[in-house]
Amino acid sequence: MICEVIKIALPESEHQAELYTYFLDNSPEMHPKKKRPVVLICPGGGYEMTSDREAEPVAVRFLAMGFHAAVLRYSVAPARFPEAILQLASAVTYLRAHAEQYHLDADKIVVQGSSAGGHLAASLGVFWNRPDIVKMLNVSPEMIRPNGLMLCYPVITAGEKAHQGSFRMLLGEDAKDDKKRSEMSLELHVTKDTPKTFLWHTITDETVPVENSLLFFDALHKNQISAELHIYPVGGHGLSLANEETSAENGYGIQPECQSWIELAGIWMRNL
Repeated sequence: MICEVIKIALPESEHQAELYTYFLDNSPEMHPKKKRPVVLICPGGGYEMTSDREAEPVAVRFLAMGFHAAVLRYSVAPARFPEAILQLASAVTYLRAHAEQYHLDADKIVVQGSSAGGHLAASLGVFWNRPDIVKMLNVSPEMIRPNGLMLCYPVITAGEKAHQGSFRMLLGEDAKDDKKRSEMSLELHVTKDTPKTFLWHTITDETVPVENSLLFFDALHKNQISAELHIYPVGGHGLSLANEETSAENGYGIQPECQSWIELAGIWMRNL
């Protein structure tokens, strides 16, 4: 196992992200030249924090399925857009540049995000070739492009079905600006360049309404982007793995009906 903590600091920024790696090392006894897909995990937390429940336990499950994993602890409020997306793009760049060292398949870097982390992951998915993002990082667009998006009950829209708190934390005072909110309403920015996407949501989510995933899926479908969407009829928000391992101290988060999502996501990844 290759476990490291990579510091990600942007020029002229007081904020810093940390990338925690969970990479399966190769062995002379077992496929010594094997290259594996990697899941880059963005925990949720409303752009106020990054949830432990949606971080390492998710990484460990992907490891058990034979994938590499990494967790990005990105900057949250008082950091504002585009701080976190630049950190995520830098993390993707780092993984792609060090693919040989870590036995990564550089063409199978999937960005996974839960809730507000899903908004961050999807933001990179729709903005990876935006000129200002590329210019700020001084890299080619292909270096920061995810090969796939895996979005778990994601915050997507800044419209009628928005999770208002996420946009207040992400934009600060600009959250009152209709133009800025429209810029962050990701269903409006899907193009034919958006990566393949896996989504899941519960129809009974009262925090981030299921319409967030529906709007993004519809935009993907209209642009002929391969997408897979699973909607579960029960369960609240922030379920993570929906099992005892990721349940909250009060017992919240155990939802057996939703536990299948990660196996379905693994099948989707193998078919990328």
